[in-house]
Amino acid sequence: MKIDVQNLNAWFKDNHALRGVTLAVPQNSVLAIIGPSGCGKSTFVRCLNRMHELVPGSRQTGRVLVDGQDLHARGVDPVDLRRRVGMVFQRPNPFPTMSIAENVAAGLRLNGIPGNHDDLVEQSLRKAALWDEVKDRLHHGATSLSGGQQQRLCIARSLAVGPEVLLMDEPASALDPIATAKIEELIRELREQLTIVIVTHNMQQAARVSDATAFFYMGELVEHGPTEQIFTNPRESRTEDYVTGKFG
Repeated sequence: MKIDVQNLNAWFKDNHALRGVTLAVPQNSVLAIIGPSGCGKSTFVRCLNRMHELVPGSRQTGRVLVDGQDLHARGVDPVDLRRRVGMVFQRPNPFPTMSIAENVAAGLRLNGIPGNHDDLVEQSLRKAALWDEVKDRLHHGATSLSGGQQQRLCIARSLAVGPEVLLMDEPASALDPIATAKIEELIRELREQLTIVIVTHNMQQAARVSDATAFFYMGELVEHGPTEQIFTNPRESRTEDYVTGKFG
């Protein structure tokens, strides 16, 4: 298992946001996290690269292991961890004062990664299925791109530093259907190289891109299993009610 979560609890001050979550994610697979707003989906993925601890008043208990290593063990560098476990947010967040190429190379410079950055920039843009669209304007501002292109640029920026896991918090929620389809195609392609955890409100999207799905409700993991089983033959009545649209 690439990721192994054991009895994870998380709080925002007195708000118990996650309650005893235990699940594992195999290497080179896609896990979709579904559930209504406020159920703990985003909190869960932020615990996977220690971004939750950056929120004032937050805390967590339990264990999160990547390749068998406890992320809170002594000697684990959070900055290095977030390079290995990258994250793409709901809204594209390119650096507005940087060019397209500089955005991709930003993480390389911050992490002190040596080598020919031009080659790594091209490789990352190709992996993000963006190279052919921007290769003739690499020195243009990143904000000149469309919303969907900006999101793929942010994915390229994450890929440039060589992550092993990519966390995606509703990466297509602000995009049009054509841009969303490109992001989904990219997820399917990246699965061969990475382990991906994606939060989505779009259950059809979860069905299209994921190998396994986890349904969260009120901070609890209600059900976790193969995506086809979750959507066609869920074990829990709450899961069935949610995926058939009875609530949420």
